[in-house]
Amino acid sequence: MYSAVLFSYICYLSGIGMFSYKNKIHSKLIRQLGILGMLSLVAVVAYLFYRLPNRWEYALYHRSLSLVAIVVTGAAIALATMIFQTIVNNRILTPSILGLDSLYLLIQTLIIFLFGSKTLLGINQTLLFFLSTGAMVMFALGLYHFLFKRERQNIFFLLLVGIIFGTFFQSLTTFMEVLIDPNEFQIAQDIGFASFNRINLDILWIALGILLVVIFYTCRYLRYFDVLALGRDQAINLGVDYQAVTRRLLIIVAILTSVSTALVGPLTFLGLLVMNVTFEFIRGYQHKILIPAAMLISVMTLVMGQVLVSQVFTFNTTLSIIINFTGGVYFIYLLLRANKKWQ
Repeated sequence: MYSAVLFSYICYLSGIGMFSYKNKIHSKLIRQLGILGMLSLVAVVAYLFYRLPNRWEYALYHRSLSLVAIVVTGAAIALATMIFQTIVNNRILTPSILGLDSLYLLIQTLIIFLFGSKTLLGINQTLLFFLSTGAMVMFALGLYHFLFKRERQNIFFLLLVGIIFGTFFQSLTTFMEVLIDPNEFQIAQDIGFASFNRINLDILWIALGILLVVIFYTCRYLRYFDVLALGRDQAINLGVDYQAVTRRLLIIVAILTSVSTALVGPLTFLGLLVMNVTFEFIRGYQHKILIPAAMLISVMTLVMGQVLVSQVFTFNTTLSIIINFTGGVYFIYLLLRANKKWQ
């Protein structure tokens, strides 16, 4: 009897200790999230008010529009990459591996090739936005349908098909760029660089509305993310309808990636950079903390990059060049670090 009482008391103390330990970890994660929020706010204020010209009203208005575009793009890419990496259980792969960025460039270049750059510049931008977004989403849905026709189809087969199509789209784009007029070639090249300086107001609010709807819909599946991160077999054993949940989450990834790409252009390495910085800073597994942290880091990265473009480089370069260069170097570092672990 005394042994049973002693055992119960030890279990009670262990439960209290575990509860206290979990509370400490949760408080630390919330504190880290608060630090990210403060840093993001400082970056936003610096971007809006640093070196305002005499006509500060005009400059502040356009900086505010660029900031909204940055928030939409950063949040969309962060959420899409977090969901995608949770599904594939890999911190190096990003949604760009599906070939959506290459398809976007192909659509824009095809319009220039068939109708000329004046048609691309003169076409209704809202129509072009829906055309580009719709084409990318339909392409992704086609890939998903091809993948999920078989119950046991490996998701990495989807990634392989995405790489093949991405390479195919890039080859077609390069082929058309070689044949078009040299003056229009420059316009076709500029499309490949993301820019927050030529934002259409109508498109911006449409993209913001789509983002809010998708975030609200994603909250329904938030409870699945921590389980999906354990892997396919573990998720199925824990009662997750893996095929249905994965299919819907991949559709969300396609919509977010397509909207962000059609809004400002491709930012290939932003997701890779943001996700790895997030996991280095937030030492946890709870996606209810990781997702907002990734969004804040993504927005802060884009804001700081835009400050460099406007204030340091005086618009002699684009933000996508800075992001892709930094992300590319970091990607090589990750590969070298992983190679050292394997040896």
